[in-house]
Amino acid sequence: MNYARFLTATSAVRRPSPIRVMTEILNRSPKSVISLATGSPNPNMFPFKTAAITIEPGKTIHFDQQMMKRALQYSESAGIPELLSWLKQLQVKLHNPPTIHYPSSQGQMDVCVTAGSQEGLCKVFEMIVNRGDNVLINEPVYSGTLEALYPLGCNIINVASDENGIIPDSLKEILSKWKPEDSKNPKKNTPKLLYTVPNGNNPTGNSLTSNRKKEIYELARKYDFLIIEDDPYYFLQFNKPWIPTFLSMDVDGRVIRADSFSKVLSSGLRIGFITGPKPLIERIVLHTQVSTIHVSTFTQLLVSQLLHQWGVEGFLAHIERVIDFYRNQKDALLAAADKWLSGLAEWHVPTAGMFIWFKIKGIYDVKKLIEEEAIKKEILMVPGNAFFVDRSAPCSYFRASFSLASPEQMDVAFQRLAQLIKESL
Repeated sequence: MNYARFLTATSAVRRPSPIRVMTEILNRSPKSVISLATGSPNPNMFPFKTAAITIEPGKTIHFDQQMMKRALQYSESAGIPELLSWLKQLQVKLHNPPTIHYPSSQGQMDVCVTAGSQEGLCKVFEMIVNRGDNVLINEPVYSGTLEALYPLGCNIINVASDENGIIPDSLKEILSKWKPEDSKNPKKNTPKLLYTVPNGNNPTGNSLTSNRKKEIYELARKYDFLIIEDDPYYFLQFNKPWIPTFLSMDVDGRVIRADSFSKVLSSGLRIGFITGPKPLIERIVLHTQVSTIHVSTFTQLLVSQLLHQWGVEGFLAHIERVIDFYRNQKDALLAAADKWLSGLAEWHVPTAGMFIWFKIKGIYDVKKLIEEEAIKKEILMVPGNAFFVDRSAPCSYFRASFSLASPEQMDVAFQRLAQLIKESL
């Protein structure tokens, strides 16, 4: 893979921060080393001394004074070593990427920790996308992605999708405007990347099937574009076996995968991780060196201690408990929908994630109903236009989340919504 052709001019000229490099050397050095190099503050002056965090089922993670000094200090920009090591083991167990043992320059799998997957994705986009570049997505799409891409001035091309995700024939039709060899000619402006949320797509709850992923990956090989696999709901798949990932079939090193602990450990700790070919992960880390510097050392150590205490099997056992909870929540929202919205709306049963995508029958644009009338009735949902490039276009869809409300609250909410729909028809 010629990774250089995917880099923006800004990303291509990034170089290591000497002070960041020195900090990482110091962190690897024996305690006998006398450092007059870094500007790390003296941890004896920090007011926080120890901590004890209770975790399920009643166990405790202890930060003694020595551990607390480390937790409150600068750390490596790619992530603390013990967390990175654990995450790499997890990716190998779950996805077994073909690129694990590739040479570094040829796309060897690497991982870096980011402040949630959103920060990582923003850095990925800024690494790859120039003004005027063609970027492939499938609408409706997560609004955070649209807002990250929009200021970059790229041409966003929508690939049609259905309840099984991106339709490969639609992607083929779009790509047929170019010849495969055009990717070697920058003037032809072939698509640089395809972005997709393959499991429990936000907002639709749809998931890409394994066969479609294989077709899409072969098209990526043929036309030489990258696949950005944004998979925050991978650990919220309701059906077994879990669908194989793009990363698991990535023989070229053309997949950049974004994972998140936000949905299963904590959204406020801001721990995500990006997996992809080493030459591109290195560019992301160089950006981190001069932006956030690193993800909070405290939160990384906290999560690392938890994961090492659990082990991979303990983590996956926790995931099963999380899935059971959200499956029950999903079923409760579907029950409320069957009870109150039958005949008034249409929906598909989600295969993963936290959302159901509803189409209200007989109302061309639901924006006013959802944004104004529903709020007056003390129910909050997101109008569908938020998930399209053209927000001004009429949209008959809305997104409802089943993550927080109780089954009783869901029932009341849809009873009120049903009354509003009837009054609006």
